[in-house]
Parts: sequence; structure tokens; C-alpha cells
Amino acid sequence: MDKRKKRIILIGRSSAGKTTLCQYISNEALRYHKTQTVEVVNKTMIDTPGEYLERNNYRGALQVSSIDADVIVLVQDSTEDGSMFPPAYASSFAKPVIGVVTKSDLADERQIERSIIYLKNAGATDIFITSSVEGSGFEGLLKYLNYD
Repeated sequence: MDKRKKRIILIGRSSAGKTTLCQYISNEALRYHKTQTVEVVNKTMIDTPGEYLERNNYRGALQVSSIDADVIVLVQDSTEDGSMFPPAYASSFAKPVIGVVTKSDLADERQIERSIIYLKNAGATDIFITSSVEGSGFEGLLKYLNYD
């Protein structure tokens, strides 16, 4: 069985928590900075600017950047009222697509359930509920990605 770390691309709107996820997984201090361009973190994570999802004319850059990934990770902020992921968005990629709900420490159960629905509607197969601040919900995600 292949136990190498899966290379991922993180896709989500601005401030969804993509960079914070990368920092947490990399055991770095959590500090906010705006991702301006596609960044490769530790050779295993492709962090993308939220604008690439938010603006239709930039979505092609996500397709191109995803070529080097093993898994597509759709990142949904649990406190956000709405989602930028179109229905069946996962079908745009010929790779496994998972969902990560972020900021669960700031959300109530209803908001988390809503986020799960957004990700399922987008086509995410496995969904992980996380809080980088509390360090919760990462065990299953890290195991799925062979990062444990």
C-alpha cells in the first residue's frame, strides 16, 4: 500500500482558512497572511488565493494548479452564510475531492451542518470538521492524507 503523503490543493474563498490549515498541518505558528498567488507548502500542499474561486475568469487557474495534486480539498468556513462552490464542482476534477469545514470553534451545530451540506452538494466525498485554533478534527484528515 502506498503510504506516501498525498499532495493536496486547497480551494476555498478568501479567509476560509486554507493557509491556516497549511500552517496547522505543518506545525507552524498560526498567523494570518493573505495568499496572493499559488504557493506550494512543504512540497505537499498547494495553497491558492480565494480570488481564484471567487472570480469565474480565474477558476481555470485552479484547474491547471490541481494537475500536480493527488487530492482536491474544498475548504468551507463554518461561519460563512453561503458557499462559492457550485453544485457538482468536484466533477471538474478527475481526482478525489474531499471537504474540510474550518473554524468549527466559532460555529454552532446548525452552521456546521449547513457547511457539510454545501460541501456535499459540491461533490466532496469525505468531510472533516476542524478547528486549527483548538487543534480539533485533524486526526481523520491527517490519516486520510497519510500525514500521520
